[in-house]
Amino acid sequence: MKEEAGRRRFSRAFKVAALSRMASGENVSALCRELGIRRKYLYQWRERFRLGGEAALRSRGRPTKADVLAMRGGATLPAAVEMPRPEPPDELALARERIAELERKIGRQELELDFFQQALRHVEEAQRAGSAPGGTASTRSLKG
Repeated sequence: MKEEAGRRRFSRAFKVAALSRMASGENVSALCRELGIRRKYLYQWRERFRLGGEAALRSRGRPTKADVLAMRGGATLPAAVEMPRPEPPDELALARERIAELERKIGRQELELDFFQQALRHVEEAQRAGSAPGGTASTRSLKG
């Protein structure tokens, strides 16, 4: 990786390593945070890799004629470079997904509960203020 005027360049080896980790099933957001890259770059690299293999993962500039020919010719990649297929999720992974889903649901319910408790407090305060001597007997009219 090189930096020049605020722009970073990543080597082909760095991109291939990141893509293989992505293909192995690592969390993309966590991987991007760890590597210090944007998610969109990882997805762009993956698409380029699918179209033209490792030759398509150039670090900068337009591809050379040789790169374009290699991409069009569908050159096969060595087995060590090809992206592995992710394995189907196991029971533990499914359980973790379910736990995360339930935790999100609990969080939403807590927000709703807080909202309704606050609304109830406002209604009770308005009722107490209306029952004081000299106060209005009912709530204000919706007619205006």
